[in-house]
Parts: sequence; structure tokens; C-alpha cells
Amino acid sequence: MKRLTAALVILAAAAPAAALAAAPPIQPGYWESTNKLLSPIRQTKTERRCITPADVDKFMAGPSNRHYACTYPHKIIENGRISLKGTCVSKKGRKVAVQGSGAYTPTSFTLTADIATEFLGLDISGRASTEARRIGDVCPAPEDASASDGN
Repeated sequence: MKRLTAALVILAAAAPAAALAAAPPIQPGYWESTNKLLSPIRQTKTERRCITPADVDKFMAGPSNRHYACTYPHKIIENGRISLKGTCVSKKGRKVAVQGSGAYTPTSFTLTADIATEFLGLDISGRASTEARRIGDVCPAPEDASASDGN
């Protein structure tokens, strides 16, 4: 169950990253995101990360972890709204269906996603959300950033 929880939290974080904003994209800078697993069990994780101009597309178009590859055949990002539907696949081949919607600005976004997978022959579904906001124009020095992340 711990692996499933970790997978759902990872997917919650990945969902907003999967959205490629039209105009305007998110602004580079120092970002904080709070990822919540709302069901089947509750869990919350807050993290901060530096998004450089070169990272904007990657941050918005792909998962922020190395465990899943996500594709979203349905992806609409326009007029401040996000809508996506697709599949994430782990390195071991586990598939997770993701469907989410939310809103964005150049300095924030919110997304709620419904997630469904199979675990030991059982269908498991859940709901996750992400709220992210830009907290600074300039990123802290690497040692300062790792200290604020609790690393």
C-alpha cells in the first residue's frame, strides 16, 4: 500500500506539470507546490524548487520525477483553464489513468486529478490535488534551497 500511496502522490505532483500553458506560460523563479492525496488515504507534501527559463516547458509538460512517463492525448490549456486526460506508466509497466482539471496564471496553478490503477488485481481509484505558486523572482543558492526542502 505504501508504493501505491507514493505513486499517487507522485502523480498528483505530475498532473499540473503535464499541462503546457499557452500564453502566458508560468514565470520562471522559485516555486512552492503543495501536493495532496485526498483519497483513498490522506497525505500532504510541500516542496520548493527552482524553475529556470529552460525548465519551464519541462516543468509544465512532464512529470517531476523519474519513475513515470505520462502522455495526455487530451490536453487543453487556454484562457487560464487546464483540462487533461491520459496515462502515466511506471518503469515497471504499471499504468495509471489520470484525468484532471484546474486553473493557472503566470504565477500560480491549481489542479485536481482523479487517478485509477490496478493493484494486486484490485481496481483502486483516488483523488489528488496540487496547488503551486511562485514565491520569488530569484532562486536561493543551492545550499539554501536544500535546507528549505528539509534535505
